[in-house]
Amino acid sequence: MHVGLGREAAADVEELPDAALAGQVTHHPADEGPDRSAAGSASSFASSLPIRDGCYQGQRIRLGTVRSAVAGVLLAAGEGSRFGRPKALVELDGQTLAERGITMLRAGGADPVLIVTGAAQVELGPDQQARTVYNREWRTGMGSSLRAALAELQTGPEIGAAVVALADQPLVGAEAVGRLIAAYRTGADVAVASYGGQPRNPVLLAREHWPEVIAMATGDQGARAFLRARPELVTLVECGDTGRPDDIDTPADLEHIAVSRPGRPRCG
Repeated sequence: MHVGLGREAAADVEELPDAALAGQVTHHPADEGPDRSAAGSASSFASSLPIRDGCYQGQRIRLGTVRSAVAGVLLAAGEGSRFGRPKALVELDGQTLAERGITMLRAGGADPVLIVTGAAQVELGPDQQARTVYNREWRTGMGSSLRAALAELQTGPEIGAAVVALADQPLVGAEAVGRLIAAYRTGADVAVASYGGQPRNPVLLAREHWPEVIAMATGDQGARAFLRARPELVTLVECGDTGRPDDIDTPADLEHIAVSRPGRPRCG
């Protein structure tokens, strides 16, 4: 799944592109992004200009400017048809994928955090501080979930951007969220996490672009259509050292992640 966006997950965000200020941020003004990502396919960002020290060079930026709060959005409304049940309720290491996603967004610096639900009621523990947005149109795909989240955030004036992530990508790290927010603080309006140069999820979208994103988010497109239409706005942020954007679509995917993820418990 990708927010950059692809399936019912993050800004199409289910199938987004993937993206570290810790190393180098790259601005890609071209092609399409990968499947299920907010940014589309890697080819969408074919040509790139290195952006060092988190400075966005696609346009002049107002250095020293304090930018508004950044919200976190977790797309978790799908029914999980290939998995056999809603993936938001699937557990990994004693936590549901919904709980893991909320924890990841908050640990990365997003506040407030919204979770978009639909096919299943998601019960959150006392430590999971998140606002629930119910998407009545969840059957139509990820695009409706993204629209619902951004419409909810537009009701408050204090949010300047949103980081969109997918519930079924549990190995995405909190540091990836932090790097996208850092890119926003230094002037990027649209930032996409990349892994080895390939755009995936999560994706950050500045408030001024939400109306256009909402207008283009249909079906399972999420933010992908917007990202492909406005490649000149996209800043790729390398996050390959922070986690992995592996999707959980089937029980076999969950088993593979459970046994292959970094830091998994070992017996003996």
